[in-house]
This record gives sequence, C-alpha cells and structure tokens, in this order.
Amino acid sequence: MIGGRSFTTRLTLALSLLLLAYGALVGLLGRHVAVEYEHESLQRLSHGLAKHIVEHWPEIAVADPDQADRAARESLLSMLMVVNPGIQVYVLDADGRVQAYIGDPGMVREKQVDLGAVRSFLAGAALPLRGTDPMGTGIPRIFSAAMFPPRAGDVRPPGYLYVVLDGQARVHVAGQLSLRRVWQGAGLVAAAGLLVTLLLGFFAMHRLTLPLHRLANRMRDYSVRTLQATAAGRSQSRTNGDEVSAIGSAFDEMTQRIEAQTAREQQQASAHREVMASVAHDMRTPLTALHGHLEAMAGQALVEPEQRDRVLAAALAQSDKVRRLSQQLFELAALQSTDQVLHRERFRLDELVTDAVQKYDLADGPAPVTLRGAPPGPLEFEGDLQLIERALTNLIDNAMRHAPTTSPIHVSVSRDGAQANILIEDNGPGLPDELFSRLEQGKSLRDPPVKRTSGGIGGLGLAIAQRVAALHGGSLQPLPSPLGGTRLCLALPLAE
Repeated sequence: MIGGRSFTTRLTLALSLLLLAYGALVGLLGRHVAVEYEHESLQRLSHGLAKHIVEHWPEIAVADPDQADRAARESLLSMLMVVNPGIQVYVLDADGRVQAYIGDPGMVREKQVDLGAVRSFLAGAALPLRGTDPMGTGIPRIFSAAMFPPRAGDVRPPGYLYVVLDGQARVHVAGQLSLRRVWQGAGLVAAAGLLVTLLLGFFAMHRLTLPLHRLANRMRDYSVRTLQATAAGRSQSRTNGDEVSAIGSAFDEMTQRIEAQTAREQQQASAHREVMASVAHDMRTPLTALHGHLEAMAGQALVEPEQRDRVLAAALAQSDKVRRLSQQLFELAALQSTDQVLHRERFRLDELVTDAVQKYDLADGPAPVTLRGAPPGPLEFEGDLQLIERALTNLIDNAMRHAPTTSPIHVSVSRDGAQANILIEDNGPGLPDELFSRLEQGKSLRDPPVKRTSGGIGGLGLAIAQRVAALHGGSLQPLPSPLGGTRLCLALPLAE
C-alpha cells in the first residue's frame, strides 16, 4: 500500500516515523538521566545516614544479636521504617560479609557485599555510587555506609554499617504510583506529537513538493499524448505511482523517443543520400546520351536526313526520359509533403478508368491497353481527379514498359462493397522481389528507396500510385497473376 501513495504522503510518514523514533530515543535517554539524577539526589541527601546511626546508636555495632540490646535495635528499626520504609540496614564485618540485618534475617540471600564501592563511598567518590543488594536481586543499589569506630586492641576495622537507600519496597511502591502515569503521559504526548507532526508535515511537504507534483503531471500528460494507444496504456500503468516514479518513467520514455527519433533521422539522412546518388545515376545516362546526340547535330556531321531524323528521335527519347524522371520525383516529393488531399471533388470513377484506357488507343493496329470485364455501373468517388488519373496512368505506363510489345495491358474495374478495385495486369517478367514484398506488406516504396540491380532507383511510378491511394484511404496491393506477369490492384473507397 505504501508504494501506491504519493511522494508527499510517503515523505510525511517517513519523517513522522523518524521523529517518533527520535522522540522515543530522547525519552529513554531522559528517563535514564532522570533516574540517575534521582539516585544521585537521594544518595547525596542520605549520604550521612549510616554515619549518623553509628554515632547515635552505638549498640548497632554489636554483631552478636544475643549481646545486642534488642529493645534499642527494635526501637531503631521502628524509627527508620517510619522515616523511610524503603531503606535496608545491614551490619557488615571487616571482610564485607553480612553479620546482621535489621529486619527479617531470612530475606538476606547475598551474604557478601562488595567493599570496593563502600571504600569509594567513604573516600568521597563522585555520586551516584551503587553497591551490592544483599536481597539477591542482582541489581546494584545506591547506599549509605559508615565504618564502626575502632575498639582498643583491634588490628582490623570492626566492620561497616551498610544502608541500601532504594530497597525493593521503595521500588515497588514507586512503580505502582508512577509507572502507569508515566506510560500514560508518554503515550498521550507521543500520540499528540505524531498527530501534530502528520498534519504540519503533510501541509509543509505538500507545499514544498507542489512544483514537483505539477511537473510530474505535466510529464505524464505529455507522455500519454505523444504515445500511441497501446503505448499510452502501458505508460499510464507505469506512472500510477508517486511523483518521482512518474518523472522517472516519463524521462525513460522521453529518452526512448529521442533515441528513436535520432535513429529515424539518421535513417532518413542515409536514405536521402542514397536517393540523391540514385537520381544522379538515373539522370547521368540519358543526359550523357542527349549531350552526345546534340553535339553530333551541332557539328553537322549528319548530312543524311534519315540519319539526322534518327539521331533527333534518340535525343528526344532521352530528353523525354529525363523529363519523365524529374516529373515523377517532383510529384512524389509533393505527395509526401502532405497528409491530406487538397483538391476534392465528386466524380465517376468508372468513367475516369474508361477515359484513361481510351487515351492509349490512338494509333492504328491493336490497342496496347484493353478494358476487360463487365461494367460495374456508376462508381461515385470523392477525391482529387488529377491524382487518381496520374496514379492510374503510372500503373499503365509501368506495365507497358515492362510487358512485351505484342501483349496488351488488361485493365478492369469492379465494386467490392463500399470499395472499388481497379486491376492492371500484364504478362511481363513480374515485379522484383523487394517491390512485391513491400507492396504486399503495405510498406512505403520510398522509405528507403528501392535500388535497381543496374544502379539508380526504381519504382517511382508505383510509389506515386501507392501514395495517392494512401492519401485517399485506399491501397495498392499485388495479386497472383495467371499470366505470370504483374497484377496490381488499386483499391479506393467509394463515396457514401
């Protein structure tokens, strides 16, 4: 669930948890310091307690309970318990062993007291000092200690009075009185602090991250607008996280688009260079031949009319070849520079096909182009009449150039639902494999250009027809030919 939250919410929660952990650490350190201060204060206030007892109740120094004044000891115990029920009074010998406990002797479980802490206390060491707890809890206790006054003839110290200031009774009572309140107070303070931190942190982080949030939205919206439908869906699924994830995803997609655009530009530049080289190759051959024919005519080397007419016809053929190539290049460039048909009009497509075929039936003899098939009836079409005629003419001209001169070109037109199919068929050698594959897959014939094995570029007429069909919402597809040649279908959508 945390991964689906916004960056502001996650940052606020993280800072709140850090602040809560910091507060808990400060609380623990504060509690430790408070306990140390309390123990130091209690030990400092009770520093002279053991010495005072030794000085004013000398009978306490008698280690043998049978020899001690029981009444005096019981009076002392009653007085001490009334003044401070939390203390424990022990009589130690010179080696630190417990000789007597002013209270129930059965409660003493640790008979040996560490005299190192006692000697440090008597030497005035820094407080608080903790010593052994004879009750056997294993927890060091603050204490007050005093040495019994030496007696005549004693070689070693007579012993010590050892008073535990924070005995179990005091700890138990203090825990009952304050522990629950301390935890309740700490819990309320922590809850209030966390709530205030969440509110103030969320407001502050929202204000601080607002520009980042806006930038993430802008990059996400730009990514969705510029990608295709499927890619946009993937982008949206990847950018449903926080702002930082959205910016990261948008940056990755932008990088991919820039790299793809760079690769396309490099391919286009390479294709442009290839086109220029191919055009130069295609232009060079007819221009060289044309120049040679013109030089021959200019030098008046041709004196015979028949020879002069033959050279002039060859020059005109080369000139027409240059004209046709330059015109096709110009038309293709103009068609590729736009994505829509500029001049639309409504006309009869079946009549246009009939007129285009009849233009080739001007000479005597068999017609080079024939119209086959049953009349399809009126085919209403809306588009650029000149472009459609140009595409049809290019397809027929290509077929005539590659088919044998004795075989006519067959053209037919038919209706297929809301679409018109114009078929152009010849029995020539067929299309090159690359041209056939591109047309069959619907790929552009000009990006990259198709190279001929003999050099130069090929398929300009087909490229123009393909582009015209695409501008009108149609297509140009190759079909299997029973004659073994080329069979192309120019499919165009009819007007409603």
